Amino acid sequence: MSTELVSMRSVGFARGERQILCEIDMTILSGQRWLILGGNGSGKSTLLRMMALREHPSVGVFDILGERLGRIDVRKARQQIGFSAQGLADQLRSDLRAIDVVITAIHAALEPWWHTYSSAEVAQAQAQLERLQIGHLAQQTFGSLSSGERQRVLLARTLMNEPSLIVLDEPFAGLDLVAREDLIEALAILGSDNNVGAMVLVTHHLEEVPPGMTHLLCLREGRSIYNGTFEEGMNSAVISQTFGIDVEVTSTSEGRLRAVSRMSR
Repeated sequence: MSTELVSMRSVGFARGERQILCEIDMTILSGQRWLILGGNGSGKSTLLRMMALREHPSVGVFDILGERLGRIDVRKARQQIGFSAQGLADQLRSDLRAIDVVITAIHAALEPWWHTYSSAEVAQAQAQLERLQIGHLAQQTFGSLSSGERQRVLLARTLMNEPSLIVLDEPFAGLDLVAREDLIEALAILGSDNNVGAMVLVTHHLEEVPPGMTHLLCLREGRSIYNGTFEEGMNSAVISQTFGIDVEVTSTSEGRLRAVSRMSR
């Protein structure tokens, strides 16, 4: 039976006089794999930061992990949410070992010296690295890893607490072609894992979307353009409306997507 992990009703977010999100309704259940699309400034990252309990909505009703925001201990709730965003890598010391990057997620920390970790927790961190096929990198420093290897380490970090919800904000940013394809493969494997409660991914590019997504939210200027199943929403009309440009969306037999502007033809 599916569990409701996120429920937003008429949620909005403003910073000063600027309205970033408006009238967002969204429900995420365990087992679902959500893709959030939208152009720059559409509110994607703000929405994910709310799901990760890094931002609070200005208006509306927001329930997460079965409890009403405002009535929960945010610090404890964050431990049940795996979150990775573009700026996280920059906040980590380059001389931290890969296993330290992963294990500090237990307390949503950035440094290992703030807490003491048991041998079982160290083994759990190693297991998450192994899960993403990078166990051999555990003792290497984070800064010495390739961009693709660092993203896999950060993905392993999101798994450390066996979270109910995994939130990934543009994990492909800055990756070259090889690293991008490597991470897409890792996310496809993760998405097919029934032990992962729910996953939410933000990206700008359809070519980066791993197979296995089940639901789609499209945003434009802070408002929902489409909210529903991935199969019904992933089409040229919806994506054209989302980005404000006439595009043709196609897919391969392996489930990979491609969007091409019809204007460029």
